[in-house]
Amino acid sequence: MDRRLFLASLPAAAVAAPSIARAAAAQPSSPRWREGEDRFERGDVHAGDRPIGASFASRTAAYGMSGAAGTAHPLATQAGIAILRKGGSAVDAAIAINACLGFLEPTSCGIGGDCYAMLWDPKAKAVMGLAGSGASPRALSLETARARAVNGALPPLGAVTVSVPGTVDAWAQMHQRYGRLKWAELFEPAIDLATNGAPVPDIIAYYIRRALVNFRKPGNGIEETDNALRTWSMGGNGPQTGSIFRNPDLARTYRMIADGGRDAFYKGDIAKTIDAYFRRIGGWLRAEDLAAHKGEWITPHKTDYRGVGVHALGANTQGIATLQMLNILENFDMDGAGFQSALSIHLQAEAKRLAYEDRARYYADPNFSKIPIEWLISKDYAAQRARLIRPDRINPDVRPGQAPSRGDTTYFTCADKDGMMVSMIQSNFRGMGSGLVADGLGFMFQDRGQLFSLKDGHPNIYAPGKRPFQTIIPGFATRGDAPWMSFGVMGGDMQPQGQTQIIVNRRDYGLDVQAAGDSPRWHHEGSSQSMGEDSPGLPATGLLRLENGVPAATRDGLRSRGWTLGESDAAFGRYQAVEHRMDGQERVYAAASEMRADGCALAY
Repeated sequence: MDRRLFLASLPAAAVAAPSIARAAAAQPSSPRWREGEDRFERGDVHAGDRPIGASFASRTAAYGMSGAAGTAHPLATQAGIAILRKGGSAVDAAIAINACLGFLEPTSCGIGGDCYAMLWDPKAKAVMGLAGSGASPRALSLETARARAVNGALPPLGAVTVSVPGTVDAWAQMHQRYGRLKWAELFEPAIDLATNGAPVPDIIAYYIRRALVNFRKPGNGIEETDNALRTWSMGGNGPQTGSIFRNPDLARTYRMIADGGRDAFYKGDIAKTIDAYFRRIGGWLRAEDLAAHKGEWITPHKTDYRGVGVHALGANTQGIATLQMLNILENFDMDGAGFQSALSIHLQAEAKRLAYEDRARYYADPNFSKIPIEWLISKDYAAQRARLIRPDRINPDVRPGQAPSRGDTTYFTCADKDGMMVSMIQSNFRGMGSGLVADGLGFMFQDRGQLFSLKDGHPNIYAPGKRPFQTIIPGFATRGDAPWMSFGVMGGDMQPQGQTQIIVNRRDYGLDVQAAGDSPRWHHEGSSQSMGEDSPGLPATGLLRLENGVPAATRDGLRSRGWTLGESDAAFGRYQAVEHRMDGQERVYAAASEMRADGCALAY
């Protein structure tokens, strides 16, 4: 889920609440956490002391020799480990994990959304990429999309934002190439959970309740909400922390996919139900759109960052923004700048501003527009862009480069005994998705189409049968000819920013795989050209948000350079990673998760 986008849709009082709470926390407050409160704020109290490792790290990475998994929910992580123990490949485990998360974490993912993956193929000794992104309905014209626009952009909810879900096809393609267990076995853990139920953890319960508030708002543009409310409201306003939730409709849908394969979704009874539903509510998605869908295996792009190979997916994603940012930062002495210093964050945020100008100008579906990717990720172009950065002050006016002619998300990763590592990300985009749930299917359709442009001449302009710009991107890093780290940072436009911070923390500042994710983050929003996700009324140079752990001296140094600092808003992404290392001739995995999500990492 893109949390910043979700928060922007809440009443001002709700968004202001964390700021008020932090201000109150400057003085000692209640000595106890009172029942019913979402947070217990004590600004004068800090985490306990660890005897080893980074002082800010929340825990130690999980180490193992045979396999590892990190996900946003402990039960999903356990399911992945169980599949690995049965002899399944990392791809088998990833599919089982994703199916479980569709039930356990509906605020971030589900089979109504899209899916992207990068994986290390130990036989080919290469990073492979899969783009499982669906296209817009062929029955929805540009004229109709513009007629539904709000303030010149597609609305965040309703059928006009729905594109073909690409996830189930992506699972099938991955399993066909790399699976070891039978297809139906991969759905057994998710079917069991959805049938018998599972307690809902804190963060997921919180965001389900907030999503239901949005779905109940009058005039929200959703054609039909009864199915969504019936699925997740639990007879009230949604789950409380620890409430047991069941989704028998989703269990039934999973059984159909387990028995009938991907065609049950794209050509069988599920496709027929989807077609009938959208006809009933006046939407545009049709059975022929589903039948025509096919994801694609693609070769990831790569850049070298101080000896680390950083890989990214192209297609219609923002993946190369990570490569652009790192290429720019390579022109500066990040080690000398110092960890969590004002200069370090200043350089990173300025690199982001430059890369995101290009992101808004050039990124789109390459099947419809020619994207100058090789130029965008070249070292020469990065050096030109780096010369626009001054170490002592913010650049007041950044623009996209001139090419030569010519919100939310779940991330998870797993690795198996043979050295295969899967980096996978899956999303319904904003919040839980479009608000639309087809009759009896138990999953919500994505609202990814909101990120289409409606401007004539823009490479990402809406067109029938076109894939929208995608924010979801898995991460992968190599060293030499070997895998190093399968990782990701979830959350809309935060993802390239978060990936860059992880690589800088690890390569330039020497942090281990766990501390690199626990380190306080920054998040910059706003650019002269937007992909539609920026909040209204931002300063001309955008807003730089810092987590509360960033030192006070660093904040002062950033203000002196001209940055407008914003409050921490819980939109700093959520990280999972598996590191591959060798102890002599033996393989060791180190799996990491973090405190910003409900998940965990395990290894065995």
